[in-house]
Amino acid sequence: MPRLTQAIKNLTRLTSLSTRVLADSPFQGTAFVQRPPSYTVPPFTVATGVAGYAAGGNAAGYFSNIDRIAFAADTKTTLSATLSVAKTNTAAFANSGVAGYVGGGDDGGSLYSGIDKVAFPADTKTTLSATLTTAATSLSGLANSGVAGYVAGGDDGVRLSRLDKITFPADTKTTLSATLSTARSATSSFGNSAVAGYVAGGVDSTGRLSAINKIAFPADTITTLSATLTAAIRSQAAFANNAVAGYAAGGFTGSASSVVDKIAFPADTKTTLIATLTSARYDLYGMANASTAGYTLGGETGAGRLNSIDKITFAADTKTTLSATLTNAVVNASGFADSGIL
Repeated sequence: MPRLTQAIKNLTRLTSLSTRVLADSPFQGTAFVQRPPSYTVPPFTVATGVAGYAAGGNAAGYFSNIDRIAFAADTKTTLSATLSVAKTNTAAFANSGVAGYVGGGDDGGSLYSGIDKVAFPADTKTTLSATLTTAATSLSGLANSGVAGYVAGGDDGVRLSRLDKITFPADTKTTLSATLSTARSATSSFGNSAVAGYVAGGVDSTGRLSAINKIAFPADTITTLSATLTAAIRSQAAFANNAVAGYAAGGFTGSASSVVDKIAFPADTKTTLIATLTSARYDLYGMANASTAGYTLGGETGAGRLNSIDKITFAADTKTTLSATLTNAVVNASGFADSGIL
């Protein structure tokens, strides 16, 4: 009991002292609220990837189906929603956390200018009233997520240097005054949201290309990097680890390639990964779970089409192959992803 009595006396002295200090303080009259013991600082919001999507393509026929790769376990399902037309050689991009878009393309006989929209998370499909400037094929897409998507190059009977821009959320289309450095098709594209988009490789009137054009946001001005792809190449897959690096994988150099090039932001320097694709291939496509991993899907080896999916894990740029496969062994489909709000 003596210890308890002394503790009570000490507490009384501290209370009295606190009262005197506050009475002398210039802040008297201000309410001081003690933070509850259970208080913790709320965690920062981090983008959490949901799923990637693989749309359309060609495999001795044209497809309108859309496969969905759920990132949590890399499992594949197929949406009940489909593209408005069975087609290939489309461009795709995403307003991450909101919707993915698939535009243009061909079905072996007709070219298309329409743009389909897949709204997350219900994965319902609508078709925009806005269209590409002309019906075109062999184009590529990238996005400044939350702001706009871009469709680059392509072929509408002649190769194009054009960049169409779809502004979110109204989904209105404009055409940039800036153009690619040359008219080209079969390019690969990726975006570093809020900073810049990149259009790599492809083929123009001189042949295959190794050049990389950069579209600086928000002014949409175009420059050409001093860094180039490892080879002059077309028909690659591309994806990005947002704010860190973009990747261009596989493609056709005169034969199929398994090489994966990496463009590190913000210096835009190029290195080539030690890891390579499981097999050399072209006419493949890509998408990414931002900050976690990139995926390359399908493609052509020269001996046949593929339904396999390779995964590049960003922490160390290591490659694995998923046990899940695409519904069809396809070429020239397009990919986009819901990586949460970037």
